[in-house]
Amino acid sequence: MRKFGNTLYVLSEDVYLSLEGENVVVSRNRTEVGRAALHTLEAILCFSYLGASPALMGKCAAMGVDLCFFSPQGRFLARTVGEERGNVLLRQTQYRISESEAASCSYARYFVLGKVYNARWVLERATRDHPQRVPVEKLKRTSTQLAAALPVIEGCEDADQLLGLEGEAAQRYFDCFNDLILQQNEDFVFTSRSRRPPLDRVNALLSFAYSLLASDCAAALQSVGLDPYVGFLHRPRPGRRSLALDLMEEMRAIYADRFVLSCINQKVLTAKHFEKQENGAILLTDNGRKAFLNAWQTKKKETLTHPFLKEKIPWGLVPYVQALLLARTLRGDLEIYPPFFWK
Repeated sequence: MRKFGNTLYVLSEDVYLSLEGENVVVSRNRTEVGRAALHTLEAILCFSYLGASPALMGKCAAMGVDLCFFSPQGRFLARTVGEERGNVLLRQTQYRISESEAASCSYARYFVLGKVYNARWVLERATRDHPQRVPVEKLKRTSTQLAAALPVIEGCEDADQLLGLEGEAAQRYFDCFNDLILQQNEDFVFTSRSRRPPLDRVNALLSFAYSLLASDCAAALQSVGLDPYVGFLHRPRPGRRSLALDLMEEMRAIYADRFVLSCINQKVLTAKHFEKQENGAILLTDNGRKAFLNAWQTKKKETLTHPFLKEKIPWGLVPYVQALLLARTLRGDLEIYPPFFWK
């Protein structure tokens, strides 16, 4: 099993990354302010506009260290891509399936199945852990509706119908999301998803978590030889990491959403960690991003038993394991893709 490495988060907007030997060096005004050994890193997430040297980008690509660039506000900009890994026949199979609506649907339905299953268990877990603090009857009713959708999704063979089922399930789930916020209710209120830009603090956290998770999924897919940009549920579109978005669907609720709820309910983040922009967008402050990313890295190190492999792994390796299972399915080693079913 692949080992889980550290992630270096570069949050200062005025620093530059360069290579010295086997180390990444962080400099401000040509003065070194930090360094890290590349062999200890799995990824570097840079939120600086100054960027990185070509030598560092080449070294990261050669060593398999995922180097991603974000705006200081957390919007994904780009990631380094080195020599393509994996068997070319695997990607040819991926492209052939993506070109067929029927074949794509046979994979897409399992991403949606995992998403709806896990969303249901987020609600079930809330009723079990906090029966005195959540509207149990409402959450149970929604859980029952999501459970009823599962066999329909599993048997769906029409792409448009599948998207409709996914959208309806997501709406039902998010209608209950505010009920899962148990602390700081006046400062953190969720009514609906707003993306570009996020218009409240909860959406700001969700968007940031989804951006990080999508980058992890893209890196995982590329590491097993798949093209992160050619998807099955999300149709290919220039600049969109469609397969990464596919893969993260089953992890949204149990990975990103539960993490955001923990940050709010455990007061890791408070109202002081946010600021409002002139266009109405609500974004994390520098201190807010630091608190968020520290907690995110801690979350990635927590272990769980993978439901399919029956092995203990850190949460940070879940995207890699699912990417590996997807690659095995495409090669014909597995009959159907096994979604990540959390409970």
